[in-house]
This record gives sequence, structure tokens and C-alpha cells, in this order.
Amino acid sequence: MPPARAISTAVLLSTATLLASSLTACAPTDRDGDRQGDTGGTTSDAQALNDLRAQSPHWRDCPAPAPIQGGGEAPGALPDGTPWQCATLRTPLDWKNPSGETMDLALVRARTSGTPDDRIGSLLFNFGGPGGSGVATLPGLAADYEKLRTRYDLVSFDPRGVGNSGGVRCPDAGLPDEDEIDGIPDDGGDETDALVRFNRETAAACEKNSGDTLPYVGTTQAARDMDLMRQALGDEKLHYLGISYGTELGGVYAHLFPEHVGRAVLDGVVDPTQDTMEEALAQAGGFQLAFEHFAAWCARQGCTLGEDAEDIVDLVVGLEAALDDTPLSTPDDGELDGDALVAAVTGALYRQDYWPALRVGLEAADDDDGDVLHDLAEALGQHGTGGGTDDGTTDEESNEDDAFRAITCADSSSRYTVADVLSRLPDFIEASPLFGPGLAWSTLSCDGWPVPGAARHPEVSAPGAPPVLLVGNTGDPATPYEGAARMARRLGEKVGVELTYEGEGHGAYDSGNTCVRNAVDAYLLNGTLPKPGTVCEAEPLPEGK
Repeated sequence: MPPARAISTAVLLSTATLLASSLTACAPTDRDGDRQGDTGGTTSDAQALNDLRAQSPHWRDCPAPAPIQGGGEAPGALPDGTPWQCATLRTPLDWKNPSGETMDLALVRARTSGTPDDRIGSLLFNFGGPGGSGVATLPGLAADYEKLRTRYDLVSFDPRGVGNSGGVRCPDAGLPDEDEIDGIPDDGGDETDALVRFNRETAAACEKNSGDTLPYVGTTQAARDMDLMRQALGDEKLHYLGISYGTELGGVYAHLFPEHVGRAVLDGVVDPTQDTMEEALAQAGGFQLAFEHFAAWCARQGCTLGEDAEDIVDLVVGLEAALDDTPLSTPDDGELDGDALVAAVTGALYRQDYWPALRVGLEAADDDDGDVLHDLAEALGQHGTGGGTDDGTTDEESNEDDAFRAITCADSSSRYTVADVLSRLPDFIEASPLFGPGLAWSTLSCDGWPVPGAARHPEVSAPGAPPVLLVGNTGDPATPYEGAARMARRLGEKVGVELTYEGEGHGAYDSGNTCVRNAVDAYLLNGTLPKPGTVCEAEPLPEGK
């Protein structure tokens, strides 16, 4: 079972700066006590920073997304004729050495539909992952943000290490396909050894193919890139909408540059107090809760899986075990095994709209037909299908998985062993017999990584920053609801402002909930925060759907 990533619903759906003035001795400092972007202090560093800040991106018509970004067609004009424009922005490979090597960041934008007097500035999006291409994602979701475009240019980007921004690659002809590795070893021997060997060989392949980039793909470096974008876009403040991992990126930005924070919304909030093991355990409980909610809904619909939620959960746990022993064949010469079943369920819990399809797939699998669940797992991108070429490359695939691993391991200083997993495995199974084991074993993914991680968890304290609106979803499987309150406390008093969504799926704004959208739009468009304690209730799926 692949790890359940805190990737935004927006990314799933898309699959179907520093001050502008010259550096001086009194330049502002960030929350780490460094001059913003200047750690060397040499004349060459100062000149390099000035040159970077003076950039004016050359915007042009967007080409089709590259395979490394996920592929697809070039984005068409918006209904009012506004074209999508793309550009690159030069940034230091290492922000501690701004006069050294540089890399190009890929950007995309659509200009505002409003008048110059109405325009606030640019609204920068990060849709999560880490590893998702914002350049490929934003155009496909433009309809969701058309109201915001009345006052903002809509802008997104491929973060460093992702897509066309120095995308990390880890292919190796000698590596087995990840689907060939049992992500939940249960024999205590060969399967465990194979998983450990796969992670270490993947780390070695990443170093071989992208070793020059790996030390510099962490979230702190990406946050500094965002402040450079702010300046290049001509904005005094960074206005921002971050989803899932994008909330961590937004929190780190607020910590580094509190005086540059504009109107910012964090949706599907990552818990900044947890290390990798704690986050995985929380996700196990989050997915279990979400699946129980699905099961209760399914029972109300009269599905054939059981009379109540408990019966349905027990049946699916048993079905997963049975498929591990005897997978179901599918017409395309594939198979539905236990890992694929869990992957399909995991993906479907990211959005309540997927629940009807999940119900059909589980009912069919219970009747020895694995086609629907197999197709659902592939469509939601939670169960890879290979696709590598004979030389071991993956030119027809995005680098989302490679970037996810590289950014996660650059950020997290935790390096877990098999003994660590085995000692915590009972806690994971107690949290969720269906999702817990896979999430426990996923914490080995940074074993053997060639670059040390930055810290146990991100630093997001931002005293003095303006209010940041945090949207927490009580049914969120990937970023459980408690994370919003903890982010609020870490940001600081009067900075984190919470809005609760009593709903299902990952995140809230992209669910289409009218209450959430009105609250977020009011803040981003007019600067009006929701009243303390505001709760938005979900509109339920129609009965019988």
C-alpha cells in the first residue's frame, strides 16, 4: 500500500518575495534571524540578490504540460477569452549561496477579470502533495476560482523539485516497480527485507539522477522562492491559498516573512506539531473515521455490504485479507489484491463525490468482480500502474512520487527503522486495521536517504503576522481536523483564525460547500474574517445516489 499522502483534492481532480529595495545593512530579517535571503553577506551575494529581485518574468502562451508535469493538452482560454500565460523565474539553487548556481521555477497565471481599481494583486496557489504541479493543476480548476479572479490574477507554480522546476527523478533500470513490492510485509523476513532494499535502492537512484538538487528541495527553500515570486509579480504582500501540504508551505512562509503576509487561507491544514510517525498514525485514525462515515452512509443507502457501519467495516477488512491471499483477475491482465483495494478506498475518501463509485466497486468485489475497484484505484492515482520504459525511465509519467519522497525526506529529520515500525505497529492497527499497517510501514520511505532532513516538524510561529484563515474539516482523512487548531496555536495569538467545516473529504473549499466558499471569498476579496466559532455544515449526498 502506498502511503496516504496529504495531497489536495484539487490535485486528484486535475488528474481525471524579499523586499524590492537594495540589500543594505538595515535590511529586514526573517524569523530565523537572517537577512531575508542573505546569509553570506558578500558583495557578490548582494548583487546576485538584487539581480534576482529585479527580474520581470517573460509571460507567453502556455504549452501543453510536459510529461514530468503530468502531460495533457495546452490550457485553453477562459470563457471570457483570458489566456493562460506561462513564465519561468530564476532562483538560487541554494538560498544560503545566492551568487551560486540557479534554477528556473515554472509559473502559470490568468489575469484578473476585474478593473485595475478592483485588482488587489496576485493570488498564489499551492495545491498540495508535496509534489503536485501547480502549472498543470490550476488551469483545470479555474472555474472554482472565477469569483476570486474578479480581484486577483490567479497564479500557481511548480515548487522546486517538482515538474518543470528542476524536477527530481529517481528512475533506475535495476529497480523493481513499486507495485511489485509488498508495502505491508507480514512474513517478518523476505518481504520486509525487500521493502527495506527497495527504499534504499530508490534513495540511491535519486542521488544518482538528481543528487545535485536533493539538498535544496525542502519547504523552507520553497517558501523563500514564494517571496521572490511576490516581488517579481509586483506585490507588496503575498496573498495565498494553500491546500493540504500547501498549508505547511504557507505556515513556513508566514514564519519567515510575517510582515509580507497578505490575505492568506490554509485549507486542509497539516498539523505542524507532529513528526512523520505521529502524522502517519493520525492519518490512520483520520482515514478510519472517514471510512466509518462512508460505511454509515452506505448502510443508509441499503447497500449489500452489511446492515450497519460496523458490519460493512468488518466485511471490507476481511475482503482485504482475502484478496491478499487470492487476488481477483481483471480483464486487462491485472489483478485486484488487498493493497489495490485499500488504495481505491483511500483515494475515494478524498472526496465525498466518489463515495457512490466506491460503493459499487466494493459490492462488485464482494461478488468476485474486481474491475471497478481496480479502475477506481488507477483513476484516483493511488495505485501505480508502472509505465516505465525498457531503460528504466518513466518519461510518460509525472515526477510527483519522486518529488514527494524528496521533499518529505528533505524536510523531516526522522529516519525510522524496521524496529521502530514494529514497536509502533500495534498502535497503528488499533487506530485502523485497514489503513494502519500500510501507513506504519510507509514511514520507512526515507531510510537510506542521502540528505539529512531539516527538523522533526516545521517551524510556523509567526507573531506579528496578519490573520491567517485556517479551514478545518471534521471528516478530513488526510489532514485530520485537530491539525487546524494546532496550526492556529503555533502561528500565534491573533494570527490563526479557525473556520470549521463539518463535512467529508480532504479540504473544504473545493468541496463546493456554499458556506465555506462564502467565508473564504469574503476574506480574500474583502478582508472580512468569519466570526469566531463559525461552523459550516455539509450539504449531504442525495439519498439513493
